[in-house]
Amino acid sequence: MQSAEPMKPPSWFKLALESRAAFEWATSALAWPWLLNRVKPGDGHPVLVLPGLVASDTSTWPLRKFLQLCGYTPYPWLLGFNVGPRDGILRGLNDRVHEIEDKHGERLSLVGWSLGGAMARALAVAMPERVRNVVTLGSPLTGHPKASNAWRVFELVSGFSADDPRLHEIRERQPEAPTTSIYSRNDGVVHWGMSMLPKLERTECIEVPASHLGMGVNPAVLWAIADRLAQPHGDWQPFDRNGWHGVFFRDPHREPVRRTVAPRRRRAT
Repeated sequence: MQSAEPMKPPSWFKLALESRAAFEWATSALAWPWLLNRVKPGDGHPVLVLPGLVASDTSTWPLRKFLQLCGYTPYPWLLGFNVGPRDGILRGLNDRVHEIEDKHGERLSLVGWSLGGAMARALAVAMPERVRNVVTLGSPLTGHPKASNAWRVFELVSGFSADDPRLHEIRERQPEAPTTSIYSRNDGVVHWGMSMLPKLERTECIEVPASHLGMGVNPAVLWAIADRLAQPHGDWQPFDRNGWHGVFFRDPHREPVRRTVAPRRRRAT
């Protein structure tokens, strides 16, 4: 459940804790053998992976390699560094989706990290007949646009104001494709509340123990992505939290358990 408090950028302490991403990157490949023996096998459908703000395809290579080993056909976006929704980037994304769909003759899934997730969701809104599934990782999908420690960088490289009403309007649109938002309450870059989607028929949120900068390689995140992509087209089901899944993937809409304390008995005088 989303906090009732106004959203602010993550604290400097949480931002400093992003250094743990180095550990996630260093240990990611060690978990692959275990993951690949247990995740549902892919059906070979194409998956376009979008990088985060000022990141390039280099940052998503481990994720794409993992998806390939799972049985999918992953693609980089081939648009250099992600500098936001500039005209050239948007045209390039549109052409990339057409190219991949024409090559495979079927809809593609979109996986986007941080800003890449917000752009993937907007792309699914604009091209509903071509997108099969959307998975976002620590992405700013709602809430105040400045509830992020990256909004100044966004304004610098994109040429947009972070609170541009046109961007807000785009973020408010809901895609027809099933959408999964994977987020962490310990995200040091994007306030976790910005990643919370409304409870609709084919939208869901999955909470994971991950950093923002390590989310694309975190084993729990990789598991969740593979699980979501493995669903047959047209037969989407919410993420199953039964068994051990409930330990690593919390339900964000679950009410916290409140402990009640019995009143003390007064001593007889």
